[in-house]
Amino acid sequence: MPQLHLPLFPHGVTEVTESLSFMREAERITYYHGSLPVFTHAADDLASFRMITSQFCVSGHVKQAQIARVFGIPLVTVKRAIKRYREHGPRGFYIERKWRGPAVLTEPVLTEAQRLLSEGLSVLEVANRLELKQDTLSKAVRAGRLHVVKKKTVASS
Repeated sequence: MPQLHLPLFPHGVTEVTESLSFMREAERITYYHGSLPVFTHAADDLASFRMITSQFCVSGHVKQAQIARVFGIPLVTVKRAIKRYREHGPRGFYIERKWRGPAVLTEPVLTEAQRLLSEGLSVLEVANRLELKQDTLSKAVRAGRLHVVKKKTVASS
């Protein structure tokens, strides 16, 4: 006959379910299953928080709504974390995000644009030659990625 375990939690914990709780001490958060600590992470470690709460949900220890309610986060955030956990496992929370690189102003285009600007062409003329929007080149000039050569004015006597 299986023995019933009483929910014995350490003093000062917040209950998530009948058998799962957590406690924040200083800048550490510790999760308990009954009275046994099962995981700990820094209070500001969002990746570890998402990973462990997703793991609890996927393994059936807690429901998504319980995590959202107890920690005060939107349910959709919990669902996204669970999706990431199912697709990539725990490693998915620690991999570097993929960023989109420059779509239009690639290195060869920047080099050609700078060459034309150095020859004295205006931003508008360079944009027309390279079939780019003038605003795209203007932003690159303001950001310091391209430099406009100022035309010398002839002084009249």
